[in-house]
Amino acid sequence: MKLFIKSIFLVITTFFISNSVKAQSLFFERVYDETLAQASYVIGNTDTKEAIVIDAKRDIDTYLNIAKQNNLRITHVTETHIHADFLSGSRELAKATGAKLYLSDEGGKDWQYEFAHESLKDGSKIQLGAVSLEIMHTPGHTPESITFLVKENNDSSNVIKAITGDFIFVGDVGRPDLLEKATKQIGTQEIGAKQLFASIKRFEKLPDNTEIWPGHGAGSFCGKSLSNIPQSTLAQEKASNKALQFQNDEAGFVKYILEGQPEPPMYFAEMKRLNKVDRPFLIEVPKISKLNKTELDKAITNKLLIIDTRPKEQVAQGFISGSLHIEGGKSFATFVGSLIDYNQQIVLIAEENKIEDLTRKLMRIGMDNIYGYSSDVNNQSLKLQTSNVIDIKEFKTNLDKKDIQFVDVRTENEYKNGHIKGVKNIPLNQLEQNLNKIDKNKPVIIHCQSGVRAAMAYSILRKNGFENVINYSGGINDWKENKNELVK
Repeated sequence: MKLFIKSIFLVITTFFISNSVKAQSLFFERVYDETLAQASYVIGNTDTKEAIVIDAKRDIDTYLNIAKQNNLRITHVTETHIHADFLSGSRELAKATGAKLYLSDEGGKDWQYEFAHESLKDGSKIQLGAVSLEIMHTPGHTPESITFLVKENNDSSNVIKAITGDFIFVGDVGRPDLLEKATKQIGTQEIGAKQLFASIKRFEKLPDNTEIWPGHGAGSFCGKSLSNIPQSTLAQEKASNKALQFQNDEAGFVKYILEGQPEPPMYFAEMKRLNKVDRPFLIEVPKISKLNKTELDKAITNKLLIIDTRPKEQVAQGFISGSLHIEGGKSFATFVGSLIDYNQQIVLIAEENKIEDLTRKLMRIGMDNIYGYSSDVNNQSLKLQTSNVIDIKEFKTNLDKKDIQFVDVRTENEYKNGHIKGVKNIPLNQLEQNLNKIDKNKPVIIHCQSGVRAAMAYSILRKNGFENVINYSGGINDWKENKNELVK
């Protein structure tokens, strides 16, 4: 009897040890770029040492370091779809590692990658030993979009993670209107919305405990109500995600998903194009030259675009005439991509220790035409200009003056949700195209939510010859903190 019990104990122990070892064979790491609210994933098998990278950003050293630190070889590289919000690093990573590049061939001939790759279709599988990734075609955000269903121990019924890209987010789903709004593919948004509805219905048949790992978080323009929580489950999204509450109401879903989507940044169209076509590679983070006084003067004379990345308080105290102010914070790349022509050669004004970070942010959206940088503006023999910044008290004293123009440079949705009475709206990314709506002969007072976008708008107006510009830097935040009313 004792021998029998001992044998049973040995079998059970062996079973749990065996399954523990198998469970540990899955390597999984999320790489999150806060500047674009974009997630990529490294999935590997610690037994075979193979790894796949999904939706790589362009500064690929991140993935090379992860592989090295975890004794993995990047053997596969892939994407969930042709991205519009960042320049993919998939081809660079495949070239640097010798990995095979696997991409979607779904969606029809108009939505295909135009360079060599291994084909992925609905039902295709990528195998990393006992770890497998099964492809589910989930169109809607774009026609070619795919989701990767990660399974372990070759158990086809055991979906443990879904890498959903821009299909399903935590708290939201991918917007189907980008092709129409950003790339002018007229007539695609309603078709996309209906495809998205069908994709959701199919996805909802997966096990409720399926983990959802999306391509974006809060701050992305790829949806309207994304959460900052990195991961969810299908059960949680069924219960709380508003886009998953429409059951059989396709018309209601289409109406909901197309309403209230934010205006996409200008650079999205260029990203969509560059991610689809063959293009030159950029394997390493570029080294940007530091300009001396003569070189900076020459750049200004030759009308290169000077982008001042310093904090708004510093810029207000002195900036180069004709320069554009875009603070080098988390949203730097998005603002640059929204305001700058890709053909324009640029010079950065920034501290030396900020240059690598700024370069990485710019290369992630393909903004590579950087002539150099300077961190010594105040010591240059340049005639610097200063900003006219006012507080709430002075702002209020001007509100009733008929000869003063007031402009709120927040987005249209922000403005509709509450603005200061008598102030008109021209969103920052549309300001330069709507200068004719502002009289150069009259003072103009601008503001935004916190002062960051207003400082940019100030530089745009001054750069375009507006002399009498005033910045209410406190903006809506300051207005509300002082118990003042907003109108809708």
